[in-house]
Amino acid sequence: MRKIAAGVLTASLFLGLGALSALAQAPPSPQPGQSPQQTPPPSSTNPAQQPQSQSGGVSISVEVPLVTVEVGATTSGGDIITGLKRENFRIYEDGVPQQISNFGPSDSPITMVLVLEFGSRSYGLFGYLAKYWSQYLFSNLKQQDWIALETFDMRTRVEQDFTQNKEEVLSAINHLYFPGFSESNVFDALLETTDRLKDVKGKKSIVLIASGVDTFSKHNLDQTMKTLRQSDTTIFCIGLGEFLTTRSPGMGSLREMDYLQAQNQLRTFSKETGGYAWFPRFEGEMPEIFRAVTGFLRNQYSISYSPSNRTRDGKFRKVKVELVAPDGSPFMIVDQKGKKQKYVVYSREGYNAPKGAD
Repeated sequence: MRKIAAGVLTASLFLGLGALSALAQAPPSPQPGQSPQQTPPPSSTNPAQQPQSQSGGVSISVEVPLVTVEVGATTSGGDIITGLKRENFRIYEDGVPQQISNFGPSDSPITMVLVLEFGSRSYGLFGYLAKYWSQYLFSNLKQQDWIALETFDMRTRVEQDFTQNKEEVLSAINHLYFPGFSESNVFDALLETTDRLKDVKGKKSIVLIASGVDTFSKHNLDQTMKTLRQSDTTIFCIGLGEFLTTRSPGMGSLREMDYLQAQNQLRTFSKETGGYAWFPRFEGEMPEIFRAVTGFLRNQYSISYSPSNRTRDGKFRKVKVELVAPDGSPFMIVDQKGKKQKYVVYSREGYNAPKGAD
């Protein structure tokens, strides 16, 4: 069985230092003649032979740092844009154009940790919501996908290690009976989970279902964000505070501010790691949210480049990815009626450069 703290690193944002070899995925290119189009996130399962590993592509040895970024794009309405090619992408580091060295659809199986806030805060409501809402995820997973389950209150627990048997994870969720402490250490939970994932192979993601309020963590927000920026794990957040605030309008301004701050934190976790955050008010929104999560992960593109800035100063480098037409003109996508649509590109916002002597 795959262990949550063991494996081989396949980075969504990987820095090869000095003369070390760097592994970059180079999955197959899109089919000839395929053009950009918009499709709804896939939701049906397609059982396939279980792979022995999740690595793909070829290995290349380089003597310069290599950065690999996973990129996804959707219309402003949330429809995934597929069929993009290498010439549709432009990538910039601190505003300077970079030369793409490797490109391909990132079609490896999903490796996901489902992290639930399961505590007695708000009379256990958040624990109840996280437990029952999370079960809408499983109809969107395929046989070859890997998933693990963690819960947290004042400490983090691995309820189910990585498995391709989704029934094992569902069984672990159904055996969550009594929420424990009222504390909610979301910062520590994210950092501990990210640390466990650092040596796990595959397209890695965390789906966090939580209020977003932190009450007792050893780490603060700045420390958490500094670590997440260096991680290669995409974080999707589903905030539970909106459900409570819409049903308790008299909860008080101070408490409401806590949840507004928590929403901003969840958005930041997702935005800076190339993911997305949702704040549902009704249970009926959950099936579509999980279709969007898995659809997004299955329609990413892997882009690698060797940074033109070779300075090993340890500073944060801002990465920006843009879409263009193959001839370099502005990218345009239209709906079925031929109406031009706006679009959004999702990718990690940057990385910390290596530090040390050249």
